[in-house]
Amino acid sequence: MMVTAHATDGTIGGGALEHAAIARARALLGEWIAHPDLAREMHELHALGPQLGQCCGGSVTLAYAPSDSGKLEAPPPMFHLQLHGAGHVGRAVVAVLATLGCTIDWIDSRLDAFPASLPGGKAQLACRRLADPVAAIADAPPGAAFLIMTHAHPLDAALCAAVMRRGDFGYLGLIGSETKRARFTRQWRRQDIPPAAIARLCCPIGIPAIQGKQPELIALAVAAELASRFPARHMRQLPRIPIDLDAECSACRASARCAGS
Repeated sequence: MMVTAHATDGTIGGGALEHAAIARARALLGEWIAHPDLAREMHELHALGPQLGQCCGGSVTLAYAPSDSGKLEAPPPMFHLQLHGAGHVGRAVVAVLATLGCTIDWIDSRLDAFPASLPGGKAQLACRRLADPVAAIADAPPGAAFLIMTHAHPLDAALCAAVMRRGDFGYLGLIGSETKRARFTRQWRRQDIPPAAIARLCCPIGIPAIQGKQPELIALAVAAELASRFPARHMRQLPRIPIDLDAECSACRASARCAGS
C-alpha cells in the first residue's frame, strides 16, 4: 500500500487496522521529511484486539518504508490463463477475471467472436483470432492455467489433449458435464494421453458450492476455483515479534489468545 500526504493507493484489508496504518505512515512521512537520516524500513506489530478495539484475535506485523518512486509496485500476476472460447460463458469469465491481477490470452477461431469493447480492470488481456487454436497451446508459459470452452466438442477435445501432452499445466478446466468428461476420457486413452494428466482435468468446472447454468454464475465458480489454485504471491513474510497475549481488548475484555489467535 502506498501512502502519501494526501492520497493512498492499494489496501492492506481496510478497517481499523488500515485506518491506523495510514495515520502512522503519514506521521512517519512527516518525520522522515524533517529528518531524512531517520528514513528507513521499520516494523510494528499490532494485536488485533487490544490495540485497535477489535475482537479478531491474533496479530499482524506491518512494515513501513520510504519510497522514492511514489508509485505502488505492481505484484506479479496471480496466474497466466489461456482461455479458449469467446461465447457467452467465455465473456462472463473475462468480465470477472478482469478485476484480478492476472494475464489472459483469449483465443477463438471465429470471425467477430470477441466483443466490440473489452472490460477494463487489473488484468492484462490480449485477444487472438487463430485458425488453429491448438497450435497456441505451446505459447503458454509453464504452470499456466488453461480453460477450454469453445463452440465445438472436437476442438475442445483436441485442445485438452494438447495441454495434457505438455504435462506442465497448473490448471486445466473444460466446460461440460461428467458425461462429456467420460466420453472424452475414452478418446484420450485411445490416443495414449497419460492417465495422470487426465486425472488432473477439472470437468465440470468451478467450485461445487456455486451452482447454476447462467454464464455469470459459472464465471464466478471458475474464478473462485482459479483463485484457490493460484493464491496471491506478493505477500512478504516479516519477522515475528512477541506480544503480550494476555493484554485485554478495550471492547470485549478478551485477549489476543481468543479464538482465531
